[in-house]
Amino acid sequence: MAALPDDWSTRHSVLANARRTAALINTLSSADDRAPQPRQVAEVLREYGESEPVELAPDDVVRMRAAALLLREVFAAEDVDAAAAALNRLLAEQTGPLRLTSHGGSAPWHPHLDSHDDAPWNEWFLTSSCLALTVLLWDHQRPPGGLCASPACRNVYLTSGPGPARRYCSRRCATRERVAAHRRGQRATDTESGSGSGNS
Repeated sequence: MAALPDDWSTRHSVLANARRTAALINTLSSADDRAPQPRQVAEVLREYGESEPVELAPDDVVRMRAAALLLREVFAAEDVDAAAAALNRLLAEQTGPLRLTSHGGSAPWHPHLDSHDDAPWNEWFLTSSCLALTVLLWDHQRPPGGLCASPACRNVYLTSGPGPARRYCSRRCATRERVAAHRRGQRATDTESGSGSGNS
C-alpha cells in the first residue's frame, strides 16, 4: 500500500463524511431552485478532502441534486425512529451491499455501499452519505441532523455533539430569528401601548 498522509483518517472519518454530506446538500439545494455550477460542487468536494481530479459535468450535478433531495428526508425526520425509517428506505432502495475497498492500495481499507470504485458521483454521494448518517444515528441514538428552523433558510445541519438540541444551521440564522422575534414582540408591545392610550 502507498504511503498515506497522516490526516487521512481525520479527513475521511464518519463525522467528516457527514459534514461533507450536509455541505453538499446545502450547496445542491440552492434557494432559487437552480442547480449550482459544477465548479461550486467541486469546490465543496475538494474542501472536504476529495482527491483530484474532481471533474463534474452539469449532468453529474443534476443527478447529485436528486440524491440531495432524497437525503434531505433524513434531516427532515422528527425523531430517531423516523430518521431510521428514512435511512432504512434509502439503504434498501439506493445502495448496494457493504464492501471494503482500498482504491487499489491508494487508501486504507474502508467501507463503501456504491457498486464499484468508479461509480458515478451521484451514486457515491448518496451511498457514502447513507453510510455516514447511519453510523451517526447508531452511535448517538438520535437523528443525525435537522432542517434549519429559520423560514428564510433551507440548510440542513448535523446534530452530533454535546449540548442542547439545535434548531438552526448557524449562529447567523439563530441571531437573525432572535432579532426578528424581538422586533415582532416590540411592535406588539408598541401597538398595545398605542391602543391603550387611545382609550383613556
